[in-house]
Amino acid sequence: MAKTELAKILIESVKEIASISDHRPPMKTHCAHLSRRLKLLLPMLEEIRDCKNSLPEESMMKALLSLRESLLHAKDLLIYISQLSKIYLVLERDQVMVRFQKVTALLEQALSEIPYQSLEISDELQEQVELVLVQLRRSIGKGGGEKYDDELYKDLLSLYDGATDSEILRRVAEKLQLMTVTDLTEESLALLDMLSTSGGDDPGESFEKMMMLLKNIKDFVQTYNPNLEDVPLRSKPSLSKAQDEDQKNVPEDFRCPISHKLMSDPVIVSSGQTYDRECIKKWLDDGNSTCPKTQVKLTIDIVTPNYALRSLIAQWCESNGIEPPKRPNNPQPSSKASSSSSSSSFSPPSDEQLKIEALLCKLTSQRPEEQRSAAGEIRLLAKQNNHNRVVLAASGAIPLLVSLLTNSDDPRTQEHAVTSILNLSIFQENKGRIISTFGAVPGIVHVLKKGSMEARENAAATLFSLSVIDENKMTIGAAGAIPPLVNLLSEGSHRGKKDAGTALFNLCIFQGNKGKAVRAGLVPVLMRLLTEPEGRMVDEALAILAILSSHPEGKVVVGAADAVPFMVDFIRSGSPRNKENAAAVLVQLCSWDPQHLIEAEKLGVMGCLIDMAENGTDRGKRKAAQLLNRFSRFNEQQKQSGLGVEGQVSLI
Repeated sequence: MAKTELAKILIESVKEIASISDHRPPMKTHCAHLSRRLKLLLPMLEEIRDCKNSLPEESMMKALLSLRESLLHAKDLLIYISQLSKIYLVLERDQVMVRFQKVTALLEQALSEIPYQSLEISDELQEQVELVLVQLRRSIGKGGGEKYDDELYKDLLSLYDGATDSEILRRVAEKLQLMTVTDLTEESLALLDMLSTSGGDDPGESFEKMMMLLKNIKDFVQTYNPNLEDVPLRSKPSLSKAQDEDQKNVPEDFRCPISHKLMSDPVIVSSGQTYDRECIKKWLDDGNSTCPKTQVKLTIDIVTPNYALRSLIAQWCESNGIEPPKRPNNPQPSSKASSSSSSSSFSPPSDEQLKIEALLCKLTSQRPEEQRSAAGEIRLLAKQNNHNRVVLAASGAIPLLVSLLTNSDDPRTQEHAVTSILNLSIFQENKGRIISTFGAVPGIVHVLKKGSMEARENAAATLFSLSVIDENKMTIGAAGAIPPLVNLLSEGSHRGKKDAGTALFNLCIFQGNKGKAVRAGLVPVLMRLLTEPEGRMVDEALAILAILSSHPEGKVVVGAADAVPFMVDFIRSGSPRNKENAAAVLVQLCSWDPQHLIEAEKLGVMGCLIDMAENGTDRGKRKAAQLLNRFSRFNEQQKQSGLGVEGQVSLI
């Protein structure tokens, strides 16, 4: 790559960094200063781009490539910080600053490598670049350069630990700029987004505390000025704002994906996406049969009004002093008869549609008995067939049911709501819709913890259904689902234990959930289930133990639970499946600690393994062969030191 072209790329990179303006309040000063410092490099980069004289090509190219790499890191960092929760940025400031420091150091190193003496730039320009270097070095030396707001940090720590002082809540809400519905919603979405990308970490408890902290701030904001009913605490904008300026401030979720304008009549298509009625009507009239946003083929010829979004748009317009867009009084059916999808999509609603719309309206009623009745009917409809599951989901039932999980105080309504979600999840495409619905997984976990026994059982079954899709396992585990599942496995009815066991088995397939399960006390519960007189949960308990014993923490806890005698018994007399899993547990334990080999040999496992290696299932044969091979190698090692397994057994 030529020097001139590389300089152009660097100029564009700096401009992109300078254009990032959504700096989160806790890190606003740090990010703004970094952006401003890099912007000061533009004149020098333009000099390099326009320089006609020959420059030391090798050293210059190496330095510029290094600068390009560090600028990419800086851009990624600023974008990363702009997407984080404000609460998280304060509470985990040291962790964030470590990354900030690394990027600052990379920039300083890259700028130090540029051969400035060969650039023939003006003294003023060289002083400007040197100033940037000095500021970067000072920032590195002072742990970021900018002073922390220690009062905000202490305030948040006290709230995180359970304090509810109104003065502290006021200071935090103002400093973090969490004073409007939009601000609070964005913060909640940021927390959930962090949850879904947490990898193998275990943010469950801290995430729950942060969400509760955010709820306390929201409650305070509403109490602070109750007459505004979720309207921003700052004064309302004037109604005389220009319409084009209004459109710039429209939240992305309120814009039609086709027109990119504020929706006047949002409707849901069968893919679950929402569009403005007129826009999707034209799309279908043009002969298209796929969802414009996802390109998924539309499975049914129905669009349904999105009442929840329509209400949110109206509230947003009122809060911002904007006249709501006018909705057509009588949307006309499609005039293009050749497109059966569009024609039927905009035909007068059928009796079925009218019934569903009526039920959805009742879900939002202020009367608990209407909510309970509607949720119960939806539960039955979703149980009947896939057609109902598709239509209910496309009609916007999922977010309304999710809201009942935490907002309803009626146990029966909660039970109907979570069971409706369970029944809807039977249809494969609905699993993704549910998991991506704001608050769905935390809501299900809430019912799993605090609902009636039947509601808890159905919540566990719902999590099992959703966890069938691999990418959902991490999200569910990170939402704190594993500890209450362990509790249900320990204390539930037989059906509840089955639901909890199957959910835990599925979730523990994901490596990041294994440690969570071990720390939640799952191993002692499983060991107890192995010894229950009825033995109705033995299959599930052994299968989960086989998974957990592959985890470092799992090996330690399973080994300490005196599991070897049980595993030998199951290898000797269990069902084929139980023999496989017991052998799998032993393979992991014996590879970790040779003492388990000695113990298993003393209990007479060798003959059982030889039989299993010859007559077992395919998996059983493999596990038995692994164990026999391990015994053989261990004996060889001990013979070299003068003591085999047999000799060690005699010393026990």
